[in-house]
Amino acid sequence: MVSLLTSQLVRILLLILLVITQTESHRQRLLREAAANVWTWGIKVKKIKAIYHILNCCNIDVTQQCVIAEIWFPLADSGRIKTALHQGMERSGSTISPILTAVQSKMAPPTFNRTNKFTAGFQNIVDAYGVGSYREMNPAPYTIITFPFLFAVMFGDCGHGAVMLGFALWMVTNEKTLLAQKSNNEIWNTFFGGRYLILLMGIFSIYTGFIYNDCFSKSFNIFGSSWHTRPMFRNNTWNPHVLEENQVLQLDPAIPGVYSGNPYPFGIDPIWNIASNKLTFLNSYKMKMSVVMGITQMVFGVMLSLFNHIYFKKTINIVVQFIPEMIFILCLFGYLVFMVIFKWCRFDVHVSQKAPSILIHFINMFLFNYNDPTNGPLYLHQEEVQSFLVIFALIAVPWMLLFKPFILRANHRRAQ
Repeated sequence: MVSLLTSQLVRILLLILLVITQTESHRQRLLREAAANVWTWGIKVKKIKAIYHILNCCNIDVTQQCVIAEIWFPLADSGRIKTALHQGMERSGSTISPILTAVQSKMAPPTFNRTNKFTAGFQNIVDAYGVGSYREMNPAPYTIITFPFLFAVMFGDCGHGAVMLGFALWMVTNEKTLLAQKSNNEIWNTFFGGRYLILLMGIFSIYTGFIYNDCFSKSFNIFGSSWHTRPMFRNNTWNPHVLEENQVLQLDPAIPGVYSGNPYPFGIDPIWNIASNKLTFLNSYKMKMSVVMGITQMVFGVMLSLFNHIYFKKTINIVVQFIPEMIFILCLFGYLVFMVIFKWCRFDVHVSQKAPSILIHFINMFLFNYNDPTNGPLYLHQEEVQSFLVIFALIAVPWMLLFKPFILRANHRRAQ
């Protein structure tokens, strides 16, 4: 009896194990078949979800046979949209032809700036400061040149520029492979999104680096220095102007003949590489060039706003906004650019020791202080000119900030 029960229990256990084994093998077979199609199923689900998401934004027609969608789209794309609607009708087998009509709205249309992979990085920089209103002039095309060039003026080194150029070229040549990887690293995505920006920054940095004659803080001597030391040594003795108190030899450009002949063909003479005041001279030169180029770009940006005011026929903005802005920026920062260029032209090497400081002049200009014995005037009647410019700039401030709110308030009351 016991042996019979034991044999039956064994049979039952074997049946259970057989069922479990067959069930496991059947499940594995089903999962393998599903795994082969899971990618396709995922794409189909995403497409269906996207379609239903768009359909949920539409309204059902009163006939219950079609849906109505209200969208903003560029006028230049109206033909492509009509073609896409007809293609959708043909592929779906629908008998109702799509209708595209223009709807009048009091809402201001959104701003759309068409970009490509080259201009997208520059447009993002402009949009980071603010998106322009509808139909306003887009400054991004001008930024393609001004932004990397101003960077290169401040970062003029052909060695570091070559490193940036190589990195940008690697990203540009392998952009399809890098795009397919879809990295989630925010820093990398920022660099990759601005690859063409980095490319232009590297090109301009190499250009300004050759102008500054600077490669990893070293100078090139391609054409040979235009400096001649022979005029410094006459009658078997050194010129007393080239020896300092500690008998250290210095290069004095005021000595006749040291710059006989043509200047260095391109960029800064490599003799500056051994000068003790190299950093003082180059940093001052780069800073002043950055100020000149930066203020020029600011004036250009204000000039662009004039075209917006003319296009929208806003005469009030021209009178109470554009004109005082130009007066303010030209009377102060435009005058600063004038002083920089005037000093370059007015004071040569023979009177450079007596050249006044532009920074001190600019500070004293706001303080109306013209009795500084250590800093002489740049030109005649400088006191009268600077006083007039400061007063005119101060008048432009309330002109720019106060008149327009009162005019808009009066127009609003008149409209009510």
